[in-house]
Amino acid sequence: MLKGKNILLGVCGSIASYKSAELVRLFVKADAQVKVILTKDASSFITPLTLSTLSKNPVYSKYYKEDTGEWNNHVELALWADVFIIAPISANTMAKFANGLCDNLLSATYLSAKCPVYFAPAMDLDMWKHFSTKANLEKLQSYGNKLINPGTGELASGLSGKGRMAEPADIFNVIANHFNDNLALKGKKVLVTAGPTYEAIDPVRFIGNHSSGKMGLALAHACAEQGAEVTLICGPTQLEQNHASIKRIDVISASEMFDEVLKYYDSTDICILSAAVADYTPVIVADNKIKKTSDSFDLELKKTKDIAAYLGAHKQKQILVGFALETQNEISNAISKLERKNLDFIVLNSLNDKGAGFQGNENKITIIKKNKEQLSFDLKPKDAVAQDILTVIKELI
Repeated sequence: MLKGKNILLGVCGSIASYKSAELVRLFVKADAQVKVILTKDASSFITPLTLSTLSKNPVYSKYYKEDTGEWNNHVELALWADVFIIAPISANTMAKFANGLCDNLLSATYLSAKCPVYFAPAMDLDMWKHFSTKANLEKLQSYGNKLINPGTGELASGLSGKGRMAEPADIFNVIANHFNDNLALKGKKVLVTAGPTYEAIDPVRFIGNHSSGKMGLALAHACAEQGAEVTLICGPTQLEQNHASIKRIDVISASEMFDEVLKYYDSTDICILSAAVADYTPVIVADNKIKKTSDSFDLELKKTKDIAAYLGAHKQKQILVGFALETQNEISNAISKLERKNLDFIVLNSLNDKGAGFQGNENKITIIKKNKEQLSFDLKPKDAVAQDILTVIKELI
């Protein structure tokens, strides 16, 4: 699928630039034509000779060729490319791109590009979390550029967290999927909710549930593998998600999840509500830890905002998928939820089925469609369950 494609790769100054060599190798192995633009700082980490040898093309770093004085035409480079990837992109270059600054060949080529642009950030944890970085990320994406999310792990500083450039194989797959017209969800925007919510009682305690988020993450990954642009809104979980095509937003409470879902719902094609959202939240949250002073304790609760009901009532073009975890009258309760919340289909889990439900790596589901047709599946790993759910979504598409 990459044979004959023109791939322009920008490489910025970062310890992660050593991964660019492997990325070039993967593209060349797939019969793509590769040209590389190297910033001045990047050449301190990886040599032009390495990238030139692997790409079988000259490496560009200045506006002109030093031996002849001939101009390296940034406009021609931009027009040559079928896709432009900057991997790694530093916080400095992100800021330049976001604000239209042009002081080197890479930024000049970016400002001339008419092809799709992907960028794979690499930086330390505190830099990634900084407000200015977040603002620049939002700007770059608002211009139509595609973020290849960094992974989580050990960083050059010795800290551990988000900021590692995506692995070359993951970046390669993102670009391969860009050119793969056979992917069922290519061009679709998918919104997935996952995990539990925690409803604060005081600064120490909360109301929660045992959801691990594994099913939601498996669904987000399955959709991304089929070419979708995925936004994952995730309640508290220890699980990491490193797929390059998934934008993850972490929340704590049902109210926070409701607010984040609403930000993305109008532009969403497919919405999968797999999160186990709390039905009730405390009326009053204590400012300080509640001390154990009596034998009983009364806690007044109020209903949380019903995310599924709201989305169902405001549904336009979206495919809306819900989940139901039941312990009794499973089918009738799931059908009632399907109808009340205007879902396109519902995925039923029963805690009466051994091995199904929260925390485990497997699940056993029944899918109930709008016409009441039921599809029952055996117990299987959650990534396989995600594929079963995705099959029904594809039918609706």
